[in-house]
Amino acid sequence: MTFLEDCKLRRWIQWNFNNVYISKTAQLRAFCNACRLRHCLHHRSFAYITVRDRLPRILTKAVDSVHRHMDTFFEEHGQEGVEAEKRAIYLLAKLRNEVQTDKPALPLTDGLPDVDLWNEYLEQQQARLDKDEHPSWFKSPWLYMECYMYRRIQESLQLNPPMCDFDVFNEAKTQSFVGSQQAIIALCTYFLEITKKIEGFKDTQLKAELLLLMQVALWGNKCDLSISAGQDNSQSFNPLATLESLKPFILVDDFECVWELLINNKKNKTSETTCARIDIVLDNSGFELVTDLVLADFLITSQLADVIHFHGKSIPWFVSDTTKKDFDWTLKKMKEANHMQMSTCGMMWEKNVKQGIWIYHDHLFWTGPHEFCDMSVVAHDLYIELQKSNLIFFKGDLNYRKLTGDRKWNYTVSFDTALRGFQPAALCSLRTLKADIQVGLKPGQGEQLDVSDSEWMTSGRYGVIQFSGAYQK
Repeated sequence: MTFLEDCKLRRWIQWNFNNVYISKTAQLRAFCNACRLRHCLHHRSFAYITVRDRLPRILTKAVDSVHRHMDTFFEEHGQEGVEAEKRAIYLLAKLRNEVQTDKPALPLTDGLPDVDLWNEYLEQQQARLDKDEHPSWFKSPWLYMECYMYRRIQESLQLNPPMCDFDVFNEAKTQSFVGSQQAIIALCTYFLEITKKIEGFKDTQLKAELLLLMQVALWGNKCDLSISAGQDNSQSFNPLATLESLKPFILVDDFECVWELLINNKKNKTSETTCARIDIVLDNSGFELVTDLVLADFLITSQLADVIHFHGKSIPWFVSDTTKKDFDWTLKKMKEANHMQMSTCGMMWEKNVKQGIWIYHDHLFWTGPHEFCDMSVVAHDLYIELQKSNLIFFKGDLNYRKLTGDRKWNYTVSFDTALRGFQPAALCSLRTLKADIQVGLKPGQGEQLDVSDSEWMTSGRYGVIQFSGAYQK
């Protein structure tokens, strides 16, 4: 790239960032057209704000992250790294322009193993529209387009080696972990005190501690950087101190069902070869991941489980979602911490991984466009793997949206119905509400919340411990 071309590129990017504008009337008209499609009608307000405001801000931060690492790219890769950085910025800025001006969704071209899956899904979306229409940011299902944006971010890097492995969200995730140190210390200290006396616990004591740690893991889901558009969302206070005051905000509490399943599995083991397996489909890294690891360790220590399988993302996703790199980095930082309780937990957890008690998986399906009811067909190998579990915890809002298909369900529709056949094993959603979809409420419960708190489904103030045990293992 010549100096003149470089100057033109910089000016083009600056113009897009400062001057791209589409009138609110035009955006609203385009979005109202989208309301004719399934998934979209019940997201008219929150989805519109997300696509109009939050997604462009996330892309702006992605560009800034790439630009601030120019010196690093040069030190590691010379001029090749600088040229790759420029091209990646161009593609990310172009993507931002596409979002803001409601351009059609484009096929992926980076050659990764999931390209055909994504492009076939795009063709399916196109088939639902009139001939003169195309899937686009304000005319297509919100869930699909939001996932599509993160996959396009990865494409922008993948097309520009040696930047393929660069995580534009890494600094935000690191800051979230560091900013949550005091909360992590408090949680680790409490957990290690439990482990000293857990062998003498009666079932009632085990039950009480499991409830407490599940609630910590539930409210840990508040730390979501995609909702805050990448702004710091660390946990700065002791999470145990607020649990009692948060109980009224748990709209669905199926803890008793989870406990009965786990304790019955423990009591009904028939031999030493019987293995109680728990799966955790992870959401955010940082503090939330630590709450998941503490819960996982408790399940092992209490013998409610023999092995834990974690499922994370294969690429950076929704800003703060956990990848294998994040998982390993967290264990390393815990182990190296100056605080004894953090370090002790880190060493214990690293040992669990080495001994095969904890097993980490990623699968392309978790970063695909499909709802979970499609898994048995689209990712049959993953579905078969999940069928080996005694209980699957699904963390967070995105997993809930994919479990329920992000549809406009009535509040009282059962969780089992909303799953639409996705039941590889008994499952439990631990989710704070950050998208306007919720099922399984009592008659009148949702309507009362509509009156008392207009943002109850999107603020993260409310949560659910929601169980489906229709599948009998």
